[in-house]
Amino acid sequence: MALLEDERSLAVRNLALRGHTEELLTRSNGNFLKEVELMASFDPIMKEHINRIQRGTSSHTSYLGHQIQNELIELLSNKIISTIVSEITQAKFFSIIPDCTPDNSNTEQLSVVIRFVEVKETPLVKERFLGFFEAVESTGSHLASMTLDKLKELDIPFEDCRGQSYDNGSNMRGKNKGVQARLLQENPRALFMPCVAHTLNLVVADAANDSVDAMSYFGILQKIYNLFSASTQRWAILKSHVNLTLKMWSDTRWESKIRSIEPFRYKAAAGREALIKVRDTTKEPKTKVEAQSLSEEVGSYRFSICTAVGYDILFQIQHVSKLVQSPNMAVDVAVNLLRNTHRSLEQYRETGFKSAQIIARDTCADMNVEVVEREKRLEVSFFNVAVDAALSAILERFTKLEDVGQKFAVLTNFPSLSDEELAEKCDALGTILEFNGKSDLDRKELVKEMKYFPSLPPQDMLGLLTFLHKNHLTEIYPNLWTGLRIALTVPMTVAEAERSFSKLELIKNYLRSTMSQERLAGLSIININFQVGEEIPYDDIIDEFASRKARKQHF
Repeated sequence: MALLEDERSLAVRNLALRGHTEELLTRSNGNFLKEVELMASFDPIMKEHINRIQRGTSSHTSYLGHQIQNELIELLSNKIISTIVSEITQAKFFSIIPDCTPDNSNTEQLSVVIRFVEVKETPLVKERFLGFFEAVESTGSHLASMTLDKLKELDIPFEDCRGQSYDNGSNMRGKNKGVQARLLQENPRALFMPCVAHTLNLVVADAANDSVDAMSYFGILQKIYNLFSASTQRWAILKSHVNLTLKMWSDTRWESKIRSIEPFRYKAAAGREALIKVRDTTKEPKTKVEAQSLSEEVGSYRFSICTAVGYDILFQIQHVSKLVQSPNMAVDVAVNLLRNTHRSLEQYRETGFKSAQIIARDTCADMNVEVVEREKRLEVSFFNVAVDAALSAILERFTKLEDVGQKFAVLTNFPSLSDEELAEKCDALGTILEFNGKSDLDRKELVKEMKYFPSLPPQDMLGLLTFLHKNHLTEIYPNLWTGLRIALTVPMTVAEAERSFSKLELIKNYLRSTMSQERLAGLSIININFQVGEEIPYDDIIDEFASRKARKQHF
């Protein structure tokens, strides 16, 4: 049990188990053996075990080598997966969130996350990580086959899948050959939802692809970051002038986009002074020229107005982006959030350029630079392009989201519907939840349940589901209960799969790039599902390990 807890603790903290040697009481024998040595200082049984190993008793097995570590990792991760599969089976309905990324050894890793509604003391929406799987090909057909094979291996029936969500990759969300299209052929009730958070955070980057001004602007931001981050002395100059840290523009770390603009939205004058300071203090001709060029760009009216517009757009979507990444986010709330964001950006297109002009002039005044105005060109080539790209990208995903949201909307807005409208909405919902003559809902019974449902203040889906559960009404309103669970199962983002990539970089870093796929999968399961690991008992794992190591006794 002590060794199991030792391995679980190290895996949860992303620490390497092995060192350069596997010998006890040596300096470079790794974290696992060091913790064993620490336990021996307080545990007499472990101390005796280590003493017998040191005495070199040939008949004594140490159970401390890397092969034993791998077996314990496998047993612990299998137990965690078994617990998760049990949760999914009890929930019945689930959604899948697969995503791909290359690891440090340039191996394509498929991350699979399952979303479901757990109903115990109170209903909870959970997203569980099933592991990393090596993808030999990155085509839609291969990834779809891998996903289906893994679900079959775990005895999770794909026919119970009610949702799927992917990033913007064509191999994942492609309408014809993408993973979502191939899975819909197997199960049309596995409703595809585009990742809302990707939409919100990539709209400005999409605008950059359509605007010369935008591309040069974002290129300048990256050059400024590169200039300061390439030298500790230059970074110290930056810190002495600006109390906001520069961030690198990143496609995967969504919040970095607004953070990369923020210092020049509020501290442009100080940032320009830092560039001038670098120019005056550096002895490198190339750096001097670059710092001078960048200081002139930062001091330009064009840069100031691009900063104001870019920050305003990202600020409006940042809060919504964080909200939709919550596991509890449901389709009804997401529809309202996205609708409000679209409406807000439409209003910004009417008045935003004038406010950006005022901000840009004030910024130039703080820097004591002359305002050279080419406002009409900036409005046409940058402002309109950026806002229109944002509106178009949101509208594209919002159309699909709203379509699904309208189907499930009847589950919460039924008190305001007429009898005819109620029957029509329930029939539409039943249609999308029907396949091969089987339906998740009895449409006529659902209409009756809604007609005689008690009057309540307005509720979202999770609130209504909680009401049914706490008041023991699930058997009285079985179709409403089922419909709400399915609706909450539908994913809004791939955020959990993206977070697993961050763990992948920590577990399989450049020092551990030769790690086997089995060890990687096991460690990642233990690390990411640490809450499940904390609750499982070790008795079964110990019994299985003992049965594997049992030796026949001859009498």
